[in-house]
Amino acid sequence: MRERLAEADRYLADADPVLGALIRRHGPCTLGLNARDPFHVLCTSIISQQLSTKAADTIQGRVEALVRANPHLQPAHFKGVRHASLRKAGLSNAKAKWIVEIARRVRDDEFSFDALNRLDDETAIGMLDALPGIGRWSAEMYLMFALGRLDIFAMDDLGLRRSVNRLYARGRKLGDRRTLAITRAWAPYRSVASWYLWRLGDEEPGNWA
Repeated sequence: MRERLAEADRYLADADPVLGALIRRHGPCTLGLNARDPFHVLCTSIISQQLSTKAADTIQGRVEALVRANPHLQPAHFKGVRHASLRKAGLSNAKAKWIVEIARRVRDDEFSFDALNRLDDETAIGMLDALPGIGRWSAEMYLMFALGRLDIFAMDDLGLRRSVNRLYARGRKLGDRRTLAITRAWAPYRSVASWYLWRLGDEEPGNWA
C-alpha cells in the first residue's frame, strides 16, 4: 500500500502543480495504512454526521465506553444494549436506531462486508446506501477508509469543497461542474487528493494557498 500511495503522490504532483505544493507540505499520504474494522468505520461515519470532529470524537468515546469496545465497535456490542443508554451517551434517536439495526443485519447475515468488498465502487456505494442512516457521503467515506479505494471524491463533503475553493478560486465558491473538472485530473487517485485537501482544512488560515 505504501508503494501505491507513493506512486499516487508522484502522479498527482505531476498532474496538478497546485496540488503538488500541498503534497510537498503534508506528504507522504497515509490513507489506508492503519487498518480499520469495517463495522467500526460504518459506526464512525454515522456518529460523525452533521457534527464537528471534536463533538463526534467525544460521543464515539462515550459509546465505546458504554459497550466496552476494545479497540473497535463490533455488531455484538449492540445486541441488547438499551436505547436510552445510547441516547445518554450522546447519540440522537435516529443514529442510535440506525447503528443497532445495522449491527443486527450483520449478525443475522443480512449484510455482508465480505460481499461488499468484491463490488466495484458505484455498486458498493449503492449497497451501503440501502442501509439505514447511510447516504452517499457515508458510503464514500467507508470505501476510502475501510476498503482503501483510491479513486473516490465526495462531492458532498463540505471540507473538501472548501479546500478546492481555497486552492483554485481564492475561496470563491465553485459550482459542481467546475469542481468536477478540477478533480477529474486527479483520477485514478482522487481519494489521495482528498486526503491532502483535508490536511489543508486542518491548517491555520495563514498557510492556505
